[in-house]
Amino acid sequence: MSKIDHALFNADKHALEKEYEVCPECGSELVIKNSKNGPFIGCASYPTCEYIRPLAHHDSHVIKVLEDVACPECGKDLVIKNGRYGMFIGCTGYPACHYIGHEDAPEPLVLPNCPKCRKGKLTQRKNKFGKHFYSCDSYPSCKYTLNAKPVEHTCPECNWPVLVEKTRAGKAVLQCPQKSCQTIVELP
Repeated sequence: MSKIDHALFNADKHALEKEYEVCPECGSELVIKNSKNGPFIGCASYPTCEYIRPLAHHDSHVIKVLEDVACPECGKDLVIKNGRYGMFIGCTGYPACHYIGHEDAPEPLVLPNCPKCRKGKLTQRKNKFGKHFYSCDSYPSCKYTLNAKPVEHTCPECNWPVLVEKTRAGKAVLQCPQKSCQTIVELP
């Protein structure tokens, strides 16, 4: 064995020794395991020892303190942090205050009342594929749903109190959601 091979062998041996960590609870070897949420480090003597820890640490760190902006919940300064899911604005009083600011939060939608039961209000929801739909908030007693955004406007043909926004030939139009009517009203 040459000097280079011997040096490489010792380096690999040292790397292997350093690669294995011991469990702080029972002293067994820690190994990389997989779950539906991704890989993690766990004790090899599971289930007798249930020690686990994340493979990667996602600690948030402060980028800039916004000294002139107060937290709306507790009054302390807000701070820009970089966390697990990207940058966000949070309170310097964390963990006592859990305020997180949403700079680009959409304005709440004002939707009409349910035209079928006339008791509930139409609300925006998401299906399992991430697409939006609109349904009555008094579900399961009322199962009225729409796939397009509802607008409070009476249909000129059937007097249905709600029309939906559609795009026809590049123009925004309102259409009656009733299958028997389907009247289209052009917007000015």
